[in-house]
Amino acid sequence: MTLDRFSLAGKTVLITGASSGLGHHFSGVLAGAGARVVLAARRMDKLLARIDELKGAGHEAACIEMDVRSSESIRHGFAQAEEAFGMPDVVINNAGMEPGVFTYITLDEGDWDAVMATNVKGVWMVSREASRRWIEAKRGGNIVNIASILSYRQQKGVTPYAVSKAAVIQLTKQIALEGARYGIRCNALAPGYFLSAVSATLLESDAREAFLKPIPQRRTGELEDYDGALLLLASEASAHMTGDSIVIDGGHLVSSL
Repeated sequence: MTLDRFSLAGKTVLITGASSGLGHHFSGVLAGAGARVVLAARRMDKLLARIDELKGAGHEAACIEMDVRSSESIRHGFAQAEEAFGMPDVVINNAGMEPGVFTYITLDEGDWDAVMATNVKGVWMVSREASRRWIEAKRGGNIVNIASILSYRQQKGVTPYAVSKAAVIQLTKQIALEGARYGIRCNALAPGYFLSAVSATLLESDAREAFLKPIPQRRTGELEDYDGALLLLASEASAHMTGDSIVIDGGHLVSSL
């Protein structure tokens, strides 16, 4: 294999949830690999600021307003993406939410529904819209879903998030199975813990050392730690991969009891 297979030159990549966090970071990684990037989210002000940064660095970038909980918003967003750069070749399902710290007992029904609508239904609807367009155009496509270490293990207080991310892994496999006949691939990237707006309360508190102790590498992830796996899954370097997931967690899943 040559490194050329990791290149995204000539490809258009649509990234949901691109206004902050992983999506914000991924947009720069993918653009740096040569992709035309389309950033999608509900917060257009943050998207426009990121677009200015990317264009200032010489990249091709556009942004669209998209609410992944609305099939109409998704259809409109894809139409806008096609107007900008043509049909996306790769879709990164990164949009997600977490309602805060609640057990299954204390969680409100509305919060459960909101998490499932964004983290599971949203991934399905975006993937469905992309796939329908690829099938109609008689061409293949590539979907990368962002799962989590919590797809595979438990932690108190994050029941709906963990359940939703476990569902993303199964949805990834279903899309891979049913999309293969159309040349559609689907894989997942499952990050471990990294410093974000959601995790900052814990990782910047006195409980940090106790939290890091079960992680064999004794550290949380840096955003750059996910770049290699992202480029693998988004590019033709993973052409014979579908229905798979890559966990990047510093060994957290293999930690001793």
